[in-house]
Amino acid sequence: MKFCDVQANYARVQELIYNTVKKENTDVVVLPETWSTGYYPKDDLMSFCEADGALIKKTFSLVARNLGVNIVAGSIANERNGKAYNTSYVFNRNGDVIAEYDKTHLFTPMNEHKYFEYGDKYVTFSLDGHKCGVIICYDIRFPELVRKLALDGVELLFVVSQWPDKRIGHLEILSRARAVENQLFVAVCNSCGVTDDVTFGGNSMKSIRGVICFHPHMKLKK
Repeated sequence: MKFCDVQANYARVQELIYNTVKKENTDVVVLPETWSTGYYPKDDLMSFCEADGALIKKTFSLVARNLGVNIVAGSIANERNGKAYNTSYVFNRNGDVIAEYDKTHLFTPMNEHKYFEYGDKYVTFSLDGHKCGVIICYDIRFPELVRKLALDGVELLFVVSQWPDKRIGHLEILSRARAVENQLFVAVCNSCGVTDDVTFGGNSMKSIRGVICFHPHMKLKK
C-alpha cells in the first residue's frame, strides 16, 4: 500500500481480491485497518475521509457481487456529520452493506483520539448463516467489548488492524485470549509495511477457540 494514495490502494486491493478469489475457493475476504490511506494521515485528515463511505460502498458492493464473496473491508477514514471516524464496512455475497462499525477504542499513544471521533456501539451481522462481529485493532485489548459480542451470540470475530511489528506478540496473545475466554473463532487481518518510523507486523491469523492458525483464507461451513 502507498501512504495517502487512495486511488492506487483501491486499485491494488481490487487486483489482489480478484486474483485471490479466482485461485482459491474463498468465502470471506478480510482487509486491514485504514488500508486505503495507511495509518494514518494526520495532516488534513478530513481531506482523505470518504463521505459516509461513498467510495468503499460503491467499490466493494460491486466486487462482492461480481465474485459472490463476503468482504470484511478493513476500515477507512470516514466523514459523517462533519466528524472523522475510523469505520469498518462489511459486504455480503450480494454486495449489500450489512454492517458499519466505528472504532470505539482509539489508540491514544499515537494520538488517534485527537483526529478521530470515538464510536459508541458494537455491531453484529450474519455471513452464510454464522453470526459475526468486527472490531478494529486497539479494541482487542478491551475484553469487555468482545464479551458483549460473545454474549450476543457471535461465533466468529474479525479483527482488522494496523499492529506494529515490535508488539506483534501481544496481538497473538490477545487474539488467543479473546478466543479462549469466549469460546469463539477469531480471524485477524493485520497490515504490514512501514509508515514513518513504524513497521507494521503482518502475521494475519485465525484462532480456532484459542489455537492459532496462520492462514490467509477463510472458509465458512454450516
